[in-house]
Amino acid sequence: QTILCLPRSFEYSQKNAVLVPVAVLGVGGMLVYWLRSRQKIKTIEMGDGWWGSGERPLKGKEDESIRPFKIETSDKEIEDLHCRLEQARYTPPLEGAAFHYGFNSSYLQKVVAYWRNQFDWRKQVEVLNKYPHFQTTIEGIDIHFIHVKPSYVPHGRAVQPLLMVHGWPGSFYEFYKIIPLLTEPARHDLNEGDVVFEVICPSIPGYGFSEAPHQKGFDTIATARIFHKLMNRLGFKEYYLQGGDWGSRIITNMAQMLPQSVKGLHLNFVFVSRQGLRRMISVMLGAYVPWLVGLTREDVRRTYPFIQKNIYELLRESGYLHIQATKPDTAGCGLNDSPVGLAAYILEKFSTWTDKSFLHKDDGGLESKYSLDELLTNVMIYWVTSSIVSSMRFYKENISKDPGLTADARVGVDVPTGIAAFPQELVHTPRAWAKEIFKNIITYSYMPHGGHFAAFEEPKLLAQDIMRFVRKVEQL
Repeated sequence: QTILCLPRSFEYSQKNAVLVPVAVLGVGGMLVYWLRSRQKIKTIEMGDGWWGSGERPLKGKEDESIRPFKIETSDKEIEDLHCRLEQARYTPPLEGAAFHYGFNSSYLQKVVAYWRNQFDWRKQVEVLNKYPHFQTTIEGIDIHFIHVKPSYVPHGRAVQPLLMVHGWPGSFYEFYKIIPLLTEPARHDLNEGDVVFEVICPSIPGYGFSEAPHQKGFDTIATARIFHKLMNRLGFKEYYLQGGDWGSRIITNMAQMLPQSVKGLHLNFVFVSRQGLRRMISVMLGAYVPWLVGLTREDVRRTYPFIQKNIYELLRESGYLHIQATKPDTAGCGLNDSPVGLAAYILEKFSTWTDKSFLHKDDGGLESKYSLDELLTNVMIYWVTSSIVSSMRFYKENISKDPGLTADARVGVDVPTGIAAFPQELVHTPRAWAKEIFKNIITYSYMPHGGHFAAFEEPKLLAQDIMRFVRKVEQL
């Protein structure tokens, strides 16, 4: 029997000699495939859209021409504004209220008096037109943007295209003080020998001189796709992105959508919506053993006491958000009809979002950081374009759905990222929390001062940080 079994065992061992390596190779191959699939960069599908009036035309290609655009005003427009300003009604503020109840109406009357008697809109239109403006039609709506190229480029130096995106209640005008620092750094003592930009600043559709979407559902992902199309239409294959507020969310979506086109992403406001047990543990331990959860002393100083800074203060500053995310057209009717109401609604944000302590000042601290001409120019961009309602709708389109179900919720950002954390920002996002989404943070800067409207308030600080970030990315 033993002799008879020998051939069988020999045959069995031969089969094993073949099957075992095959099985090992199969399992190994599956493991390699699994590891590679994990490393594969997830992206948001680009898709397509139509935001024009009515149905999308079945035939005919969209006009892709880039048309020069000029901001204009008329006597009739200014007369109508003056008439409305003269007929405004005011409610006296509570004694000692400062800005605790919103925009102080005693100071508002001073702002309106300046607006009516001293503010020169024609002069500000000339200021706005000092940079080249353009419009182009994308997905059925006219997109407005300014495109500023450096007047002089030193020999051998590459010009980096930079798309800068504003938020609410700002506009492309927020970037007017930072543009010359980026396009002509040598003239502003920022010549560190290497980085020069050409800057493209579009208006978000529904803001300023960009046409408002005529269809429901226009969110940051649709905006990201339109801005990629804009950059491609301008002839750029790779470019840098910068933004705060909604601009931050839009350019983050751009990096998630076409990472191969984004050389780098620079943010001065970080959206991190992911929560969960890990974040809860980080919050609980951060105040006592910050090093254990990756927080620095500066993170602790800016984040705690947590309930006060991340719940109470945020609730105080975000009442507008709930209105705009639910019924924007209702409140918007009054703002679109009253320039005084519009100014109060917008300028109140430029007070406490610039510095939380301005809440205690009778004038909201507005003129300590900005001039009335600058502030009213931004308000006028909303007024003359009747864009306050469409700008408010952007909140409903983006916030009225479960954030965990949006296309970008589970997609990280792998492109090089720079973060400028300003101390008076609405909320502070530590690097350890930002890393949950932004996987390749190249620079993270604790800015010495400044708030939500960084480019408008601290243009030089922001320009220096953008340059430092781009310099590092170019050296990679």
